[in-house]
Amino acid sequence: MYAVIRTGGKQYRVAEKSVIDVEKLDAADGSEVEITDVLLLESGDETKVGAPLVANAKVTATVMSTTKGRKIRGFTYKPKKNVHRHYGHRQWHTRLRITKIEG
Repeated sequence: MYAVIRTGGKQYRVAEKSVIDVEKLDAADGSEVEITDVLLLESGDETKVGAPLVANAKVTATVMSTTKGRKIRGFTYKPKKNVHRHYGHRQWHTRLRITKIEG
C-alpha cells in the first residue's frame, strides 16, 4: 500500500514505515502529524485517484527531527558595476516516519 501526498508545495510517494524529509512543519519532535492532502491511494489491485484529493483519506506520521539541510552557496555579479555578492542559505527540513495510511 502506498500513497501520494502533498505538503509544503511538493508531492511525495510514501509507504508505511518509510522515512521522508519535507519542508519544515510546525510540530514538536516525537509528535503525531496527520496529512489529509492525499492525491492518490493504492492498495493491492485497487487504485483511488483524487480529483484533486481522495475523500476520507489521511496519512499519519511521527516527527523524528527538525534540522537544517545542506548549505546552498549563491553568487551574483553585475558586469560593468563591479558588484560581486556571495550568499549562503540552509533550508529547514522535518524528517517524518510514516506510521499509517488510511483510505
